[in-house]
Parts: sequence; C-alpha cells; structure tokens
Amino acid sequence: MPELAPVLDHLDKSLDQSLERLFTLLRLKSISTDPAFADECRKAAEWLVEDLRSIGFEASVRDTQGHPMVVAHHDGDGPHILFYGHYDVQPVDPLDLWDADPFAPALAERDGHKVICGRGSADDKGQLMTFVEACRAYKAVHGKLPCKVTILFEGEEESGSPSLKPFLEANAEELKADFALVCDTGMWDRATPAISTALRGLVGEEVTVKAANRDLHSGEFGGAAANPIRILARILADIHDENGRVTIPGFYDGVEETPSQILKSWETLGLTPEKFLGPIGLSEPAGEKGRSILELVWARPTAEFNGISGGYTGKGFKTVIAAEASAKVSFRLVHSQDPDKIRAAFREFVKARIPTDCSVEFAKHGGSPAIQLAYDSPFLSKAQAALTDEWPNPAVMTAMGGSIPIVGDFQKMLGMESLLVGFGLPDDRVHSPNEKYDLASFHKGQRSWVRILDALAK
Repeated sequence: MPELAPVLDHLDKSLDQSLERLFTLLRLKSISTDPAFADECRKAAEWLVEDLRSIGFEASVRDTQGHPMVVAHHDGDGPHILFYGHYDVQPVDPLDLWDADPFAPALAERDGHKVICGRGSADDKGQLMTFVEACRAYKAVHGKLPCKVTILFEGEEESGSPSLKPFLEANAEELKADFALVCDTGMWDRATPAISTALRGLVGEEVTVKAANRDLHSGEFGGAAANPIRILARILADIHDENGRVTIPGFYDGVEETPSQILKSWETLGLTPEKFLGPIGLSEPAGEKGRSILELVWARPTAEFNGISGGYTGKGFKTVIAAEASAKVSFRLVHSQDPDKIRAAFREFVKARIPTDCSVEFAKHGGSPAIQLAYDSPFLSKAQAALTDEWPNPAVMTAMGGSIPIVGDFQKMLGMESLLVGFGLPDDRVHSPNEKYDLASFHKGQRSWVRILDALAK
C-alpha cells in the first residue's frame, strides 16, 4: 500500500485551502424544505460536481422530482465503497437568535476551541467535505485512490427525502457497492471517535377510540355512558408493567441481548443517569429496570406516547364526555423486530380492550426496521483500528437511539451494510441557531478518512 504519512502531511499543510472550499459551499443557502431556495440547492449540487470533477471523479447532477442528487464515481483497487452525505440544510429561523449571518461562515473561538460557524457547518456540509478532502489529498500524493469509490450526495435529507427511494430504485445497479459509509453521525466526545453499530427502527401509530355518537353532558350521562378518554387511558396504561417492560404479546420477538463485552465497553464511557437526565430536570430512568442508560437508549425497544387528545381542552372548563379520544404512539425497535408484526400486535392489543358498543380506528404513520451491524464485521474492526490511530482515545462502538432511514434503504434496496462514522460533537447545535463545527473535527476527520480508506483497502 502507498505510504500514509505524505497524505496526512498534505492535509496538514493544505488546511486553509480546504477550509476555504468548505466556506464556499456553506455560503450557498441550500434550504431544501423552502421552495424559495430551490436555485440555491441546485447551485450547491453543481458546485459539488465541479469540485469532484477537479479531483478526477466522474460526477454529475441527477435531476429528481425534487432537489437534485450528486453522483460521482472513481475507479480504484480494493473494495467498492459508497459514501453518502447530504448538501441541504435546515431553515435558519429564528434569525434573530443567530450571533451572525448563518450563511457567512467564519472561524470563531468557543470555550477555548476554534470552531467553524454557519448553517450546515456540522450537518452535513462540513462532514461530507472531510471525505472529499481526504480523497483530494490521496489523489494529490499518490495519483489514485486506494478503493473504488462512489459518492451519493442528497439534497432533500432535511425535508424527508421524498425523492431518495425512487432514485435508489431507478439507479440500484449503478449505486451498489460492497458497503456504504455514512457520515451524518458524531463522536462520543472531542477526544473519542465512535462508530455507530446500530440504529433503532420505528413504528408510528395513531389510535382513535369512539363511543357515543356525540359529546355528552357529564351530569346527564356520567356513570352510564362509556367514556373513550378513560378507555384509552386504561389501554395506554396497560402497555407497560411495573418493571417498565412492554406487555404487548410478541413484542420482544427478535430482541437480542447485547454482548457482555459491548456492555462493558459502554460502562467505561461513564454516562450515569444523573449526567444523562440531570440537564433535562430528571434523575431516575423510566425504562426497563436493571438496564443501564446507554443500553436503554441504544439497545432496547420502547413504546412511547407522543400525543393524546379528546374532549374539551380550551380555557376554562366544560363538563363533557367526549365522543372520541385519540393518541399517537411510537415504538422504537431493535435487532430483528418486525415492524409489521409490531403494528399488528399493537392493534390486536387495543382491540381486545374496546367495549362491545365502542369502536376503534387506526392510522399508520411510517415504519422501518432496526439496523444492526455485526460486531465481528471485518469492515468494523478495520475502521475502529484506523480511528484509534488518529485520535487520543480508542474508538468506541456506539449505537443510536433514533433512526437514519437511508441506512435501512441501503440495506433493503441495495443489499449493503453501512458503516456510520462521523465527527460531529454533542454541542454542535445542529438544527439550531449558531450551528458550529469544531475545526479540529474538520481537520482530523479528513485524516481519519484517509486512514479508514487505507485500512479498508488492505
């Protein structure tokens, strides 16, 4: 394999130039959810294409029903990887909470660290450019890349990715690779890199219990007429037992125990209930008893109530028995839990508790399976070793309590596993005013991708 040291030295010496390229991209107002910025989204896609072409990629803007995709290819030996990122950004409102123009990127100092300020600096323009800069440096020094690389940059991630699945379906053969690299994640802390090995899946349900054919006077009908709020409250209360476990039959089918060595590694991260819950004004974990905080949010399934409505909720008081009551319920899934089976089991659980003269209706609000990377994956171990060589602390294998739909799409539609590596920090203020990206993360992220590409090629 070509030597790494000259490539890393090149990155060190060209940091100012790579920073200016990032600033050029950050100045483009690629807000995908607002049609007023459609031209800016296209400009961002076109800029990325030209930049990728400048380092030898065959790159093009691909039109969709919404904002365009950027697709680029570069030949190379070794495994074929697909790198994914997104160039669109969140709206900047409320603008008056920003310290400076969100689209006038600049360096600043925050808590003793130099940071890149501006919308998209961390999510996800700064992240995706770490990979582009790594490829640029490798090409500059050795004239080629150590792997065959395909790049996919999306322009609608921040607005629900409506064009993504049709695009993947139409271009599946072109985009298939040995595995995918996804950069839209973060580190454990500024000295400890992380690889996310799991993402929880999601099932969303809305349930409406109906009783009388109209709202009723609680004095005239109270005690005789069924109250859908009481029925619904009882059903929701039945979903958890006194130990925090979900009582829906079959709910834990497909749930595996996390390997003991992984649990021990999570213990070394030192996250206590007080540290996790204290900043939000809480102190005691509310999930399954006997599980650590990280196991609860990374490796266990949940049932949560996201909204409930029924009867009179305005100012003052109204003595009414509502005709109906509704709740929005979400389930976070892990391992091989089946979203369709979870949805069906929930509905049967509810139906079994509806009085004979009442009825229930359901509305589906999305569903996706969990993603779990094999802990013994050779890609995982190589990337972990490469990251450990770059950062002060060894890389840790973490998980994510939320979902990244693209990872499931890659698995289901392209047959690829994904390696989730990113260099964001918990205080980057993504989606918020005064978004920032640590300058060291931007620089060392570039170096990290060089090491990862080299390690994967061996």
